[in-house]
Amino acid sequence: MASASLQFFAFILALFGVFGDITATLLPNWKVNADVGSNIITAITQMQGLWMDCTWYSTGMFSCTLKYSILSLPVYIQAARTTMVLSCILSAFGICITTVGMKCTRLGGDSDSKNNACFVGGICFILAGIFGLVPTCWYTREIISNFLDQTIPESSKHEPGAAVYTGFISAGFLLIAGVIFCSSCFKRQQGAWIYPPKQHHFPSTEQESNAGYSLKDYV
Repeated sequence: MASASLQFFAFILALFGVFGDITATLLPNWKVNADVGSNIITAITQMQGLWMDCTWYSTGMFSCTLKYSILSLPVYIQAARTTMVLSCILSAFGICITTVGMKCTRLGGDSDSKNNACFVGGICFILAGIFGLVPTCWYTREIISNFLDQTIPESSKHEPGAAVYTGFISAGFLLIAGVIFCSSCFKRQQGAWIYPPKQHHFPSTEQESNAGYSLKDYV
């Protein structure tokens, strides 16, 4: 019962991780640059994401421009696009597989099959967490290095946006969920190896006949 509750808790974490992963991939505010003019009415906020760049004006207007050219983008943005999409796909596969393998569901067949399904789902969550953590770390490193560069003007410097923090948190949820699923399956298998099932030996018919009385006594 405790293992089933732990798996359900890991599944909830994985759901939050999947939704956060998809949200971070689509959000346009991976890095934010706030330029304030002489008048507060002319204040604008420029945001750059993986797929589009957006500008928000203090007057309430909002405009976005899609990044159509892939080859013109920096390497870290191209890598972030690829790894974040892979993270979303792997986490979605993990949700489907662990739904079949969890103990609280009636899918997946016998206990061994459900155990293997949970282990595979946990591996998918771990890989999804790694694929989600790599681009956020790389993207943050580029933002910090450009911010500390003295040759770059102040107006061109950026700060990490909400999408980066969402990606970090989602990757952490996926990693924790994957470790819980894998460890629960590993403990089950380890218990089976340490305490193997007892084998019952039944006496043969030959031993039963030898244990009886000899017929020579009655001749």
